[in-house]
Amino acid sequence: MNFFRGVMGGQPAGPQPSGAETIQKLCDRVASSTLLEDRRDAVRALKSLSKKYRLEVGTQAMNHLLQILQTDRSDSEIIGYALDTLFNIICNDEEEEQDESEDAASMGKQKAVAVPDENPQKQVDDLGVQFTDKLIQEPENVTLLLTMLEEFDFHVRWPGVKLLTILLKNQCVQLQAIILVSPMGVSRLMDLLADSREVIRNDGLLLLQQLTKNNAAIQKIVAFENAFERLLDIITEEGSSDGGIVVEDCLILLLNLLRNNSSNQNFFKEGSYIQRMKPWFEVGDDNSGWSAQKVTNLHLMLQLVRVMVSPTNSPGATASCQKSMFQCGLLQQLCTILMATGVPADILTETINTVSEVIRGSQVNQDFFASVNAPSNPPRPAIVVLLMSMVNERQPFVLRCAVLYCFQCFLYRNQKGQGEIVATLLPSTIDANSISAGQLLCGGLFSADSLSNWCAAVALAHALQDNLTQKEQLLRVQLATSLGKPPVSLLQQCTNILSQGSKVQTRVGLLMLLCTWISNCPIAVTHFLHNQENVPFLTGQISENLGEDERLVQGLCALLLGICIYHNDNSLENYTKEKLKQLIEKRIGKENFVEKLSFITKHELYSRAAQKPQPVFPSPEQMLFDHEFTKLVKDLEGVITKAVHKSSEEEKKEEETKKTIEQHDSIVTQYKELIREQDSQLQELREQVSSMSSQKELMQSSLAQQLSQIQQHKDQYNLLKLKLGKDSQGQAGSQADGAQVNGLQTEELGQLREEVEELRRQQATLHSQLGEKETLISTLRSGSSQEAGDATGGPVNTDMTQELEALRSQIQSQQAEISQLQTERTELLRRAEAKSSEAGVAGGSSEDSALLADLEGKLAAQTSETDRLKAEVQGLTEGRAGMEQQLASATSTVAILQAEKAKLQGELQESKKEQDDLLMLLADQDQKIHSLKQKLKDLGEAVDDDDDLRDQTDDDYDEEEDDEEKDD
Repeated sequence: MNFFRGVMGGQPAGPQPSGAETIQKLCDRVASSTLLEDRRDAVRALKSLSKKYRLEVGTQAMNHLLQILQTDRSDSEIIGYALDTLFNIICNDEEEEQDESEDAASMGKQKAVAVPDENPQKQVDDLGVQFTDKLIQEPENVTLLLTMLEEFDFHVRWPGVKLLTILLKNQCVQLQAIILVSPMGVSRLMDLLADSREVIRNDGLLLLQQLTKNNAAIQKIVAFENAFERLLDIITEEGSSDGGIVVEDCLILLLNLLRNNSSNQNFFKEGSYIQRMKPWFEVGDDNSGWSAQKVTNLHLMLQLVRVMVSPTNSPGATASCQKSMFQCGLLQQLCTILMATGVPADILTETINTVSEVIRGSQVNQDFFASVNAPSNPPRPAIVVLLMSMVNERQPFVLRCAVLYCFQCFLYRNQKGQGEIVATLLPSTIDANSISAGQLLCGGLFSADSLSNWCAAVALAHALQDNLTQKEQLLRVQLATSLGKPPVSLLQQCTNILSQGSKVQTRVGLLMLLCTWISNCPIAVTHFLHNQENVPFLTGQISENLGEDERLVQGLCALLLGICIYHNDNSLENYTKEKLKQLIEKRIGKENFVEKLSFITKHELYSRAAQKPQPVFPSPEQMLFDHEFTKLVKDLEGVITKAVHKSSEEEKKEEETKKTIEQHDSIVTQYKELIREQDSQLQELREQVSSMSSQKELMQSSLAQQLSQIQQHKDQYNLLKLKLGKDSQGQAGSQADGAQVNGLQTEELGQLREEVEELRRQQATLHSQLGEKETLISTLRSGSSQEAGDATGGPVNTDMTQELEALRSQIQSQQAEISQLQTERTELLRRAEAKSSEAGVAGGSSEDSALLADLEGKLAAQTSETDRLKAEVQGLTEGRAGMEQQLASATSTVAILQAEKAKLQGELQESKKEQDDLLMLLADQDQKIHSLKQKLKDLGEAVDDDDDLRDQTDDDYDEEEDDEEKDD
């Protein structure tokens, strides 16, 4: 008890032990105690000492605490104490907070001591990392901590989440590898997002943020564990952009899952989650008073959109996301924020960058952006409003960079947009009453602000990028410099500003514009060389030994002169390729020229600009290179170097080689066209062959059918020839055969006539029987109202039913006979046709012609007779159908009569029953009268004796009963 009093703060009974001794005793107690309560008290004491004696508790008690997690899992209280203790010895936050509070208390006095204090803090950080390494040496310990998360108890789950989070902060890569191979490890962590307790859910978000850092495998697993759905639901529940820190944590986790992970990006798009982002950017009319948290949330939301359409993604995935954002209205919503008032500057800047990447390279999105107007009076295009901000030196630097990036993305692979921008500079389209994009660019190009000069030059260069037509059109632009002087071309004005020796940033921008303009455009090269002052100015700039700041200008001048050589069509005699190379060799030197040209790629800002399209610079002074221009330099540096070093002979050989190659290409083109023509002809011939093959197959099948028919005719002819005989008796034999055939057919026709007559007789009999039945039915109807008819209705009905059954059987037999006659007739026709065909085959000889004619005439007569008989059979069939209908009508009439008879019999039985009841009443009354008369006689009264009358009445009644019985 004294031991626990010392630990828990009681008064010591003797000398107080040191902290290390106390911790050692507590560890022994944890390891050796058999009672759970003792172990629980010891772990609680270690927890209370873990912050003050962090090193001692960590070195002595960690293994015991891990053992507690394994053995005492059934007690949530001791498990919670153990997890809290492990968290205290590994976490560095408490010490950092303590140091920060101490520094805040002595801010003015500790400036000299601030540097030595870094070492203790570094030691504290190292201590947390050392304890983390010790814990994760055994992967089973991490798996054990993951199983702790399955406990729903708050005092177990929350410390477990915090402990895993600090472990990931200290040793992220190692712990990620362990969790990745742990069974259901990521799934257990994902379950934290579904916890109803917000503290655990929010700390689970922080844990997943650390877990998903720079690990694509874990990011995919988390995404396919339905993370996107859960996170978007949490964002919606928390109020979207108006939410608190939880929304920020969710957005950071989403960024971790999507950044540089094409698989998750595709899953996010295919899951229709882009559509759920649109409500985030719905802002009202009153945008004043944005909270810092809302600005942070919206900034992260815009970054999330940019991750999906980043230029570093694959072109196909980016285009698909851009299409989805336009279709769901997300781009329209972003443009609404872009043109809204009261939006904070940093949100406006990020929105411009986001819109830039949503429209970059997408023709549909670029066309929509070109149609957006600012809510001004009169309405102005959004592009014009943005360019006004870009050339305004009072606007923030980051905002001007964002507008330039937006303009570049609008013109990226958009020849239609490039033509519209250049058209605003042409004399025929200039409107003096409105401000156009071309006017703003020219104004910025020649303003006093060097940054405006650079931005305008780069923007105009993007209007000419990879567009030969617009490069030639821009040569038509004329500028009025001052009153009374003739206008000069835009190209000449740019060279004039260069020769005036303006700031380095301005000259770099103009040189980039000129290089882009004349590159791959011989007409522009000719216009540039036509000015006699341009080439001497360039050679002078290149040959001078200037300072470090001017080296970049020298390199760009060398590049411009090299383009004039490489893309020169030798249309000017004074400035042909050969003369320009001789000029370089005399005044500059080839090696010196190449060295100055290499200054561009050696510049430190060149590599930074070449990394990504967005212009991001720490300060305006470092804004020198454009991303697209770095691509141009990369393509031209090598070819210009070769062009300068080539001699005239090599140049001639190269020209001859080019001509030979051109001739070869033309020949190859001709052969390709010839091959295409031959290929089309070959295809047509193949189609013809296939059609002819099908026709051949049809003809072969038709020929086979004809051959089979001929063979059948031959067989029939041979058979007929055998039958007719080979000698002179063939004619007699044929006549006998004809007579036999004729006799056979006559006999069959006679049989048919007899059968038809029999059918007619049967039909007449049936008609007579039907008439008798109708007479009987009318008799039954007339006598149905009489009671005597009821007494005789039974036998008549029975006889009629029997006759009807006999009539049905006769009709069925007649149907069978008719079917048999039809079959015999068909057989007779078939045999007649066979005989006719045999007669046709045998008719080839002149001797049998008369016989065949006779046979054909008889066959025609027999055929007509057969048709007549067929018509008669058809008439008999229709008569039978009518008789069947009459029979059915008679049957229904009989059924009606039977029903009426049953009804009359029922009424007769009821009347008999009533008569019996009346007789019983009469007998009772007679008995009563007799007894009364007897009483009167006994009393001496005189009573008439009417017994004789009663006997007579009884006799009459008996006679009536006998008559009724006879009737029944």
